[in-house]
Amino acid sequence: MPSARPSDSVLARRRVVGERIRAARRHANLTQEAVALTTGLDRPSVVRIEQGQQAPTLDTLFRIADAIGVPLADLVR
Repeated sequence: MPSARPSDSVLARRRVVGERIRAARRHANLTQEAVALTTGLDRPSVVRIEQGQQAPTLDTLFRIADAIGVPLADLVR
């Protein structure tokens, strides 16, 4: 059974979280590649998460927050 498409409000919030991740990564002077290597993700996944095209798991968000050096709450507030 295919999964249902997320609502527009969920997609909008996913994009906001992705923008916060990108801003925090840039503020930390980290590349997408550096975050990918530290988290065990591939770079295309980091790109999709930052663009709001991919919904990261909670565990992935923990790893991204740790790699960037920010509290998870700063990314998902």
